[in-house]
Amino acid sequence: MNHNYQKDISGCGLTGLISKKRRRLSGDQIVKSLCLMNDRGNGLGAGYAAYGIYPEFKDFYAFHIMFDEPSIRWSVEEYLKANYHIEKVEEIPTFPVKAIQISPLLVRYFVRPLKERIVGEMQEEDFVVNSVMKVNSEIDGAYIFSSGKNMGAFKGVGNPADIAEFFRIEEYEGYIWTAHTRFPTNTPGWWGGAHPFTLLDWSIVHNGEISSYGINKRYLEMYGYKLTLLTDTEVAAYMLDLLIRRQGLDIPSACLVLAAPFWKNIDAKPPEEREFLTALRQTYGSALLNGPFSILFGHSNGLVGINDRIKLRPLVVAVKDDITYMASEESAIRAICPAPEKVWAPRAGEPTIVELDKEV
Repeated sequence: MNHNYQKDISGCGLTGLISKKRRRLSGDQIVKSLCLMNDRGNGLGAGYAAYGIYPEFKDFYAFHIMFDEPSIRWSVEEYLKANYHIEKVEEIPTFPVKAIQISPLLVRYFVRPLKERIVGEMQEEDFVVNSVMKVNSEIDGAYIFSSGKNMGAFKGVGNPADIAEFFRIEEYEGYIWTAHTRFPTNTPGWWGGAHPFTLLDWSIVHNGEISSYGINKRYLEMYGYKLTLLTDTEVAAYMLDLLIRRQGLDIPSACLVLAAPFWKNIDAKPPEEREFLTALRQTYGSALLNGPFSILFGHSNGLVGINDRIKLRPLVVAVKDDITYMASEESAIRAICPAPEKVWAPRAGEPTIVELDKEV
């Protein structure tokens, strides 16, 4: 039998890098890395996130907002003016790209919550999260797709090269970058559904399928999160905020929740470690991410890569000087770092955690 056919490669592609010394690197590097994995996507989504790109507004939350129609902008700005000091407003700079004929209105706002709006025991970040949830769930046709300080996400429907050209990614410089090309399987391809997914300073790119989405979603809703973006990856972004910022877990412990060891492996651990791992699983069982995945998540102080506990999706890490690279394929790393000092594939469920050097 002649099996002469072309196979569409599915599985998404992700890549990221971090300069521990906070050297701000041009966006053209991450674009080159992602474009090498163009065949991992199907043109229904690509995006980039970068940290350190807004140094002149580093003390303000940078809201990147999509509007399906220009008329919707008025409703969002009325809400923002009532609750935030707005330092600057501008349309996100874009460049005409033939392959992208239709796009939402894209505007960024540099804001700070009004002090009188922070009441009781509420923290400023809680207020910002509540604002993101309110806009995304209550103002039809508006979507805050980035809300951190000195960072931003840029994403849409298109392939990696087109989205990079559209958002002029090469003009930005950041010390942490993540990027993603999408091949949606169970969810629609739309501008808000492209990766990265963000909340505050958290940004997530994900390859795989989170089969525990229903349980994770209900668990997050108990804590006030509203999931409206029609994709499983959204739960990972919000889960990090819940576990680390609100529950106070450190990053290694949060990773043990997301990719928890199997019970048989826990039972084989020394007593003290077994007790700790058992407590995590019993307390945060509904936060476990089941199914195949590799995830990169950036935050204000570093970059983390982690696989599911069976390693059903690829993840490769490399180091050269002060820069750590993580990607779905080694070739995507070597495209921008031809001679790394060290290359390895992390084990299942074991996170690679890289932190920025402290600012002097």
